[in-house]
Amino acid sequence: MGLQLQAQETTIPNETPKKGFISRYLNRVFNDTVSKEKPQFLIYPVLGIRPETGLEFAVAPLFVFYANEDINNRLSEINTYAFFTFNGQYGIRINHAVYSDQDKWFFLGDLDAERFPLKYYGIGNDVPKDNIALVDATQIQIKERVLRKVVKNFYVGLETDFRSLSNVSFEAPEDSDEALDIELPFGAEGTTSFGMGAGLVYDARHNVLNERNAFFSELAYLNYNPFWKSDVEYQTITTDNRFFTPIGKRDVLAAQVIGQFSFGGDVPFNQLSYLGGESIMRGYFSGRFRDRNQIAAQIEYRFLPLKLGFTDRLGATVFTGVGEVFDDWNELEMNKIKWSAGAGARFLIFREKDIFIRFDYAFTRDGSNFYLSIGEAF
Repeated sequence: MGLQLQAQETTIPNETPKKGFISRYLNRVFNDTVSKEKPQFLIYPVLGIRPETGLEFAVAPLFVFYANEDINNRLSEINTYAFFTFNGQYGIRINHAVYSDQDKWFFLGDLDAERFPLKYYGIGNDVPKDNIALVDATQIQIKERVLRKVVKNFYVGLETDFRSLSNVSFEAPEDSDEALDIELPFGAEGTTSFGMGAGLVYDARHNVLNERNAFFSELAYLNYNPFWKSDVEYQTITTDNRFFTPIGKRDVLAAQVIGQFSFGGDVPFNQLSYLGGESIMRGYFSGRFRDRNQIAAQIEYRFLPLKLGFTDRLGATVFTGVGEVFDDWNELEMNKIKWSAGAGARFLIFREKDIFIRFDYAFTRDGSNFYLSIGEAF
């Protein structure tokens, strides 16, 4: 009698099917399954609108980590933003704040490379509401600080700034039927600049993307000189001061005062101090007002997160700012000071590392604009 074998299908009770890559990735992001001390990498698509670009498509990788996976070190971040628009604009921006073990070294910098048609309104405060030209150019900026801690929270080091503006063309505004008839500013033919100098930094922050209780102050001097293979010759002093204090268990009051002052020679139009953008004086087109010198301040109240019963991942902010550009100190007039104000929503993307995605809506005398990015404006 032969032996008959029959295969039987076996099942394992309550077996959980394996999740796909996308499901695992989303679960790791939204549930923040990575332990606090471990490095974390996030890449996400962005579809948004900015006043400088209009409709914009981007990919934004973010890498955050603690040196030696030690949470007693400060949180380091490398943030990248690669974009293109229907207006013929494209580029990549990489900014970083990297701390070594025990925070002995601090590397702070930005790299921008863009093909970016910009609206040009002129120089000074008495410029028209509408742009007088459209400037198309290839722009590269590499700004880096290499700083060494000398005492607790106090750093001293080298600062460098390389800027290149090439393939420049000034054209009439898109809505104009007439040929361009303006006096072109210094630097309109394109320039290459390299500045080198020194920086003093006091930095008590532990999380540069969302600080809750700290003080930051930077004072920098840069000398742009032909000796450094630069087309121009001038000097700048910049100061950036930020204050953060907790209000209760969740909220934060944040303030910032900045200044940039140029002297010693002609400054290319694209390197003049300017108001506007996604960080300070939000709501104004980046470069709406530009001149040799600038003073600006902003204050922001952050509800991080909101006290909601159904989730602890949503937050909000309200903010306001004032600022001015000027050629000489005697030109400062209170009735010309610019202002901006607005509010924003927040979503807690990395719970363990206390990092939010921000959506800000800001309005000014010129109109209103909104912004989307990771981390707070300052």
